Amino acid sequence: MTRTHLLALDQGTSSSRAIVFDREGRLVAMAQREFAQHYPQPGWVEHEAEEIWQTQLATAREALAKAGLQAQDIASIGITNQRETTVLWDRKTGEPLHRAIVWQDRRTEPFCAELRASSEAADIRARTGLVIDPYFSGTKLRWLLEHIPGARARAEGGELAFGTIDSWLLWRLTGGRVHATDVSNASRTMLFNLGAGDWDDALLARLQVPRSLLPAVHPSCHRFGETDPMLLGAALPIDGVAGDQQAALFGQACFEAGLVKNTYGTGCFMLMHTGAQARASSQGLLGTRAAQVGSQAQFALEGAVFIGGAVVQWLRDGLHAVRSSSEVEALAASVPDTGGVMFVPAFTGLGAPYWDADARGAIVGLTRGSTTAHIARAAVEAIAFQSAALLQAMASEGGPVAELRVDGGASVNNTLMQLQADLTGVPVVRPRVTETTALGAAYLAGLGAGVWSGLPELAAHWQVDRRFEPQMPRSQAAERLAAWEHAVRQARAR
Repeated sequence: MTRTHLLALDQGTSSSRAIVFDREGRLVAMAQREFAQHYPQPGWVEHEAEEIWQTQLATAREALAKAGLQAQDIASIGITNQRETTVLWDRKTGEPLHRAIVWQDRRTEPFCAELRASSEAADIRARTGLVIDPYFSGTKLRWLLEHIPGARARAEGGELAFGTIDSWLLWRLTGGRVHATDVSNASRTMLFNLGAGDWDDALLARLQVPRSLLPAVHPSCHRFGETDPMLLGAALPIDGVAGDQQAALFGQACFEAGLVKNTYGTGCFMLMHTGAQARASSQGLLGTRAAQVGSQAQFALEGAVFIGGAVVQWLRDGLHAVRSSSEVEALAASVPDTGGVMFVPAFTGLGAPYWDADARGAIVGLTRGSTTAHIARAAVEAIAFQSAALLQAMASEGGPVAELRVDGGASVNNTLMQLQADLTGVPVVRPRVTETTALGAAYLAGLGAGVWSGLPELAAHWQVDRRFEPQMPRSQAAERLAAWEHAVRQARAR
């Protein structure tokens, strides 16, 4: 193998990034460009698909230049992407018919409410592993077909193509030759049968989506196609595709049942690998496909904390307790504890395991001695409390957890990570490479291109930066978790 560098395209909600990794999984060069967010109505969020493509192509070229590499030095390309965001385009011209509808968009809530109230709700959950919510792509696609003049007739005539962002990038990278996706992205559309591993005709009929619109579904490690040589200077294979959270699970080397990762970003996303078996959840966790290598399907349980790092932004912009987000850790550390203050940041409701859209933020336990420092510490600790509740739900349904692997911006906060270990009672492990989403895409591409021999070799690459062992007595942790749940009940009271 002479080409031993990988190019990972990491297409996110607010920016497009490209990262070059070497054979040891080390980051060689990175480029990033932001793009515009569009809010045409309250609750609506859109992106220009063409701008996403142009920024992604520009970062790929820039990352190669920064690394001092030519296209001929790249063994393969891996793609990871913001999930559920929906694009509809013309197969002949490649032009989008409408702005992309972003995963955050809530315009299809009335139709989702209708589905949730119907006799079909349980069947949809059983087929997809998902709760019925505007979050997922299927109802977004239905909206586009209903609101773009002539779109439904053109779709039924085979003139249009639907895709999540990975499919859109594949289409553009290959010059319109490839219309495909991987199982991890397909499982987030609410059109995919989780167990059968294919588009579900009953779901397509209910949402009135013509099957001809849909991309082919492949394993995450697969030769999807080759790039148009005019784009990067040579025709490069594309051997890996996975949605961002599944890519992060793969980048954390969580290849076996029972391994769990948590990404601490604006929100927190926790995934537990459940092996070759899908697990139904009674606690609001989502069933999803994990990144797949080979013919054996892989599954995961997923849960989301809606407000993670975003609570720090609120301290800055809402409460004006700090001038910059970087000041929060020092402010929180200026007091030994929260002084009995509990902060439930349910600004947009509560995610798993509560799933309460009507819950609202609450700060409880205030006394005359409470200060902004106590509130700041309670806000930071709320990230750990929410994640601990989520991990408890996962362990009850997916089995014992040996350790929690962490990444994302807030994972660098040592105090927060130690509290996370104390509350959960399991070690929290931070890897040396925290760009795990892009690394997961690179791993998938490298496996497909033969850079690495298999999962055992990749697992050996994964290295620990720091391991946080639980230090708090379990009785004390239980008391603190009980106090958290009491505060949650107050936030949910109406």
